[in-house]
Amino acid sequence: MRWTSFWHGATLALLLGAASPAAAQIDAATNYPTKPIRMIVGFAAGGGNDIFARLVGQKLGEILGQSIVIENRPAAGGRQSAEYVANQPADGYTLLVGASGMMSVAAAVYPNLRYHPTKSFIPLSMIASFPLIMSVPVDNPAKSVAELVAWAKAHPDKANYATTSPAFTITTELLKLKTGMPGVAIPWKSSTEMLLCVVSDQCLIAIADGPPTVPMVKAGKVHALAVTGAERSPELPDVPSMAESGFPEVDIHLWSGVFAPAATPPVIAKKLEAALQQAILAPDVAPKLKAMAVTPGGTSSDAFRRMIDADIKVYEGVVKSANLTFEE
Repeated sequence: MRWTSFWHGATLALLLGAASPAAAQIDAATNYPTKPIRMIVGFAAGGGNDIFARLVGQKLGEILGQSIVIENRPAAGGRQSAEYVANQPADGYTLLVGASGMMSVAAAVYPNLRYHPTKSFIPLSMIASFPLIMSVPVDNPAKSVAELVAWAKAHPDKANYATTSPAFTITTELLKLKTGMPGVAIPWKSSTEMLLCVVSDQCLIAIADGPPTVPMVKAGKVHALAVTGAERSPELPDVPSMAESGFPEVDIHLWSGVFAPAATPPVIAKKLEAALQQAILAPDVAPKLKAMAVTPGGTSSDAFRRMIDADIKVYEGVVKSANLTFEE
């Protein structure tokens, strides 16, 4: 009996010892967060993603009752920051603000990428999304996308387009695939330089983001023919969408969202997902996002993940069909 009691006691101690790490994890998740949370941004301070992070981060901190520390790590179009966060402890204290260019686009165009948007991370919620705007020189006779395609086919030597990133290249190449329009890429360092190439009539097309494009359209320096996607932009209500223009498949939206390392405990991930949705859609946050010509997100984690995986398939198809290659 003594030996039986001894072994029962020893077995119980072993079971308790084995369970204690799991119990500690549960306690940590239940009490989360107990210290400041780092939010890593792969771009310089003052840019769009940095502004999104600071706006949403402040509200997220209020909801969770902890400080959100924004840490900028600009390099390689944000890809280095994604790789960094993917390898951080999965405890909910290091998050990533990821943009579509460094996530879904990068997964489609860089075969040696050292992370994957939906395998290395839990996509928690999208902060915002926005379409791109197709601009042409003001003196070009084309007044619609169809007319521009016809003009480009008649003047192939003048059919070139400006680009700064794989996202812009893929969007323009998708348009070419769907219309048969010719076009050679001319690389630039910024969206502003892309538009100046159009202003000077050196480039026929620039499909770029809203912040640099809208002011030039309103100032009459470039002519906007269409907005990618199915809906018009509130900032340019007179500019038709690609769907209205007869090309519904040219439906490209860029986005920014918040990610956690893949092994983050489900309890913590769910808490972050709910808090982010609340922060993004808050009445003192969503209007500020809209004022930046973007659509507030606040999506569920599952919906965000499905969207990213769908984006990757579209981009991979364009890269393959157009025989595109990109240097990291």
